[in-house]
Amino acid sequence: MMDQDRITQYIHSLDQGHGAFCDQIAKTARTGRVPIIRKETANFLQAMVAAKQPKRILEVGTAVGYSALLMAQVMPEGTDIITIEKYEPRIPVARRHFEEAGLSDRITLLEGDAGEILKELDGSFDFIFMDAAKGQYIHWLPDILRLLSTGGVLFSDNVLQDGDIIESRFAVERRNRTIHARMREYLYTLTHMPEFQTSVVPIGDGVALSVKR
Repeated sequence: MMDQDRITQYIHSLDQGHGAFCDQIAKTARTGRVPIIRKETANFLQAMVAAKQPKRILEVGTAVGYSALLMAQVMPEGTDIITIEKYEPRIPVARRHFEEAGLSDRITLLEGDAGEILKELDGSFDFIFMDAAKGQYIHWLPDILRLLSTGGVLFSDNVLQDGDIIESRFAVERRNRTIHARMREYLYTLTHMPEFQTSVVPIGDGVALSVKR
């Protein structure tokens, strides 16, 4: 059996970084315990965006703008990103990062509750990156399905919950049981919906990769 920690360390040793600006954002975020995408997942995200070449990207969960900037590095010319963030202290930080990167005209940050904003969005997106409140994924899914174009990719991060997902509800801390149950429901739903072809990939904290049929 593979030693997952050693495999992850090896993958990290291959990482070339994402440029001085993004690398500094990541370093500052991790020092300040801001939840950003893990290193190995970041490279996977970029590879999927590069492969899909989306015309329009939706991100649910901006944080300080790190993952949006990673996607912007590999998205085609003319592609726009709409990203949603609720936590007010992080919003001006993300806006500053987009401005400093010269991408304020291509990345639109919408402030507020994702559930409410998703209901108001229209049009379609070729790539959707989910990285916000994990207990809400299942509630957002109907709007995500509506907004995702046929052939579009849904990239859901942190679906394995540091391994808790494989435990029974009684084996996880009481305060995490609701999120645990909802994520299990989300993964079961994704893998059994006829509208999606889904693979759960054990990279980082787990990614559910779904293509809309």
